[in-house]
Amino acid sequence: MRTGIIGTGRIGSTLARILVAAGHQVVLANARGPQTLGPLVAELGRAASAAHPAEAADRAELLVLMVPFERVRGLLPPYAVQDKVLVDATNAFGGPGTPADLGGRGSSDLVAEWYPDAQIVKSLNTMHFETLAVAGTAAGTTPGERLAHFTAGDDGKSKEIVAGIITDLGFAPVDTGPLHSGGILQQPGGPLFNRPLTEAQALAWISH
Repeated sequence: MRTGIIGTGRIGSTLARILVAAGHQVVLANARGPQTLGPLVAELGRAASAAHPAEAADRAELLVLMVPFERVRGLLPPYAVQDKVLVDATNAFGGPGTPADLGGRGSSDLVAEWYPDAQIVKSLNTMHFETLAVAGTAAGTTPGERLAHFTAGDDGKSKEIVAGIITDLGFAPVDTGPLHSGGILQQPGGPLFNRPLTEAQALAWISH
């Protein structure tokens, strides 16, 4: 599967590296243009390419948003993500370390409103980039002990696709439920944000 990564800061670049290491192809995009991504594409090799955001959406089978939340609205033309899985890996902050006040709405609810024809899955947003880089391939990691990545969404097939990628990366996918309630658990201020849990711990928490 070719994954488009929109946003190539520390977390986006880390995701690109571990996806390529797991045998996936990636299309990278950022706000500054593909010409700025030459060093990263060269590092990743033939499995990587660069494009403008709308071009990445057209060329990829699945898209991951890893830009600041305030840049999501209007970032892509809605038609570019029609019927595609769009992973919302953004985090809405109102200030340094302070969750944004969204009036009780989940940040992914807003992403779904802005891109109504995409299948939105909240995922890949709760883990620090340094943990993301190494934890999935840690020696001796066994089922139950793998760190969890969470998925929330309203379309079961889309969550299965994202769960498959999470598994390829060496992590354990754990379903937190529908986009609204499950997404709120994962976003800043939620109980699962920036809280590394093993698969066993995460499943125990979800079932409590």
